This record gives sequence, C-alpha cells and structure tokens, in this order.
Amino acid sequence: MNRFVRPFALLIFAGGLAAQVASQANSGYQTQDQRANMAKVLANPERDQQEKPGELMRTAGIRPGMTVADVGTGIGFMLPFLSRRVGPEGKVIAEDIFDDFLAGAKQRVETLKLQNVTFVKGADKDPHLPANAVDVALALDVYHHFDYPADMLAGIYKALKPEGRLVIVEYYKRPEAMPGGRAMQHIRLDMPDVIKEVEANSFHLIAEKEHIPNSQYILVFIKKQVAQ
Repeated sequence: MNRFVRPFALLIFAGGLAAQVASQANSGYQTQDQRANMAKVLANPERDQQEKPGELMRTAGIRPGMTVADVGTGIGFMLPFLSRRVGPEGKVIAEDIFDDFLAGAKQRVETLKLQNVTFVKGADKDPHLPANAVDVALALDVYHHFDYPADMLAGIYKALKPEGRLVIVEYYKRPEAMPGGRAMQHIRLDMPDVIKEVEANSFHLIAEKEHIPNSQYILVFIKKQVAQ
C-alpha cells in the first residue's frame, strides 16, 4: 500500500475541498440527455447478475427491519432488492441529486408497488439524510462521483446510527476494471486510497472483499467513536 498521501487528499483530510475532485467521472452527467443515456445503461437487465445484489446485501449485513440509505440511487436499480431484504418492518431511503434520476426511481417503485421506500433530494455536499436514523448507508458505484467527499462522508456519518455501517462498492482504478480501460480516467482513487480517505473522515474499515473479480470491491466501515 502506498504510504504517501496525494496532495488533493491532504485537502480532504484537513476537512474540506477548495474545488471539485470528480469532474472526470461526472462529465457524462451534466445534461438531461446525458443522464437519459446513462439511465439506459443503469437499467440493463444484465446488472442483476453482474452486480450480484444478493451477495452484496449479505456482505453489507442488511437484515429485515433495518433502515438502509441507497446513496446515489440513480434510477433505483437496488431498490427492489433492498425493499424485499428489509421487509415490511424496514425502510429504504433512496437519495440522489438529480430530479430526473429520482423520477425514474419513483416510477420503478410505483410499478413494483414497493411500500417501504421513501425519497430524498440530496446535494453535492450533503445527502440530506435524516440524522441518527440509518443502519446501513450503501454507496454502489457512486463514491467516485462525490465532488466533495469529506462533506458527503460527514453527512453520511451524521445519518448513521451509533452502530451503523457505510458500505462502498467501487471499481478498481486499473485498466481491466472497466471496458476500454475507462477506469483509469473515470475512477479517482484505487482501493487503498479510498480506504485512507474514508478513514481520515471519521470511519474505520472492518471488512473488505472483492465483489467482481478484477473489477469491483466492497468496503465496510463503521463510525469511529468520539472519545468522551
């Protein structure tokens, strides 16, 4: 693992960013037409097998009765799986910063008649999740889109219950991780630096696992407890 912290990471660790850091990852999401094209990719039925949602939820420790936040839900790919997993006594909070993505996710929920899903309009510096209410915050393929990771992590921290967990599913920053070597430009940090960045913002890593061989991994964090 590289022991040296990159210059921009120092800004994050110091408590904030002077500039956005995910411009490359977010360049394809700037217009409604771009997001409509991306929605088609996100709706690809092959994702059910590629993303292995059942395995993902087991690794995340998602159980019936929990409250789960799907941070950056997009068009709601994970919502049916999460809704069934937490059951009628649980809750799913679907968060995104784009109205058109949220509209697509709401349509998906209505079509499938999911009764335990609510929606939150987030912002690039704050997911606007309810405080101390979330058992698991899931960031599936979305961490590399955080323009202000320190601020977003602070918002997630506040939303989690004392024993809550943050689960990040991300692509490696390696040529083979995405088609055409796209990960080298699209993904901001490889796994070791993601761990450094998140742990520097009041979380502690408790588990890591490869999710899709040579493509994606799962990281599970808990909140660092503040000394009294």
